[in-house]
Amino acid sequence: MHVALGRGTTVQDHVALAEIELCGELIIAASAARGERLSADRIDEVLNVSTESVSRETEQRAGERD
Repeated sequence: MHVALGRGTTVQDHVALAEIELCGELIIAASAARGERLSADRIDEVLNVSTESVSRETEQRAGERD
């Protein structure tokens, strides 16, 4: 039996890796939460999202659609 060797090159999708890391952070926060669900404020805190940055991004997307 012949086993093919790997080429030694790795492809990394930095966006996918960042999303996986954020999901992991949410899972950790959810497992430590006392309630049934995480509040929207707690999710924003875990993901390091501020209300200002969300508002700016929403405005930018609306401007791009026009």
